[in-house]
Amino acid sequence: MTESNRQREEKATSRDSLFDGRLVCLQHRQGYRFSVDAVLAAHFQPPARGASLLDLGCGCGVIGLIAMYRWGLRIRHLTAFEVQPQLAELARRNFRENGFNGKCRVVLGDLRNILEFLEPESFSQVICNPPFYKEGSGRQNVDAESLLARHQILASLDDTVAAVAAVLRSGGCLVMVYPAEGLGELLTSLSARRFEAKRLQCVYSYPDPTATARMVVVSAVKNGGRGLQVLPPFYIYRQKNGDYSPAMQRLYAAEPVEQGEMIPAAEKE
Repeated sequence: MTESNRQREEKATSRDSLFDGRLVCLQHRQGYRFSVDAVLAAHFQPPARGASLLDLGCGCGVIGLIAMYRWGLRIRHLTAFEVQPQLAELARRNFRENGFNGKCRVVLGDLRNILEFLEPESFSQVICNPPFYKEGSGRQNVDAESLLARHQILASLDDTVAAVAAVLRSGGCLVMVYPAEGLGELLTSLSARRFEAKRLQCVYSYPDPTATARMVVVSAVKNGGRGLQVLPPFYIYRQKNGDYSPAMQRLYAAEPVEQGEMIPAAEKE
């Protein structure tokens, strides 16, 4: 890369951080940028020891970065899968920047043909923050990168679940965050691919008895038995226009978090 190209690339990206600066995340200034839904998904189900983890539709790689920061010792390897070349390259840079190259790789490809890129049933856990909006609905972002990341243009929800089913081993865990209004659609799609929802948490902006949930985070097991645990509500903010709730603050805490509304109790390293 020439010096002029490097300067242009640095100008086009922001250098953000998490966990009191211990984790660096490069993002495009104009384009898709991660939000709180990725942070929630990354923390919802700590991986088992020796996990082979897939971040499906990784964007800049933030879910993988958080997983490696929180539970890197127990993750055997992590694959980040992305269809947009510019985001895939950004994820590669983020893994290099944080010293995670040894365990992490980025694969560029279309999830509708996922077995052309990944081995069948080769992962023990998949985390996915899929495009939320149907084509032509939701926020119409002005840039193509955000449009493809947020809207189901290149792949539907059923396409995404089918891809997970192809690469997740039997008994493996899928974690997905999705708009609360689409919960019925999500559970139907999971059931059609023999996924059994095991844990579910509704996410609200702040405590308000009249408010409806914004998002849901679900963990489901491929070929799992029946039995769903519905967790207490999760609030992002203390109150309207207020600070982050204590539960949300714990997800951004620099030190490892062992317990919390969103993070289940995890065995100590």
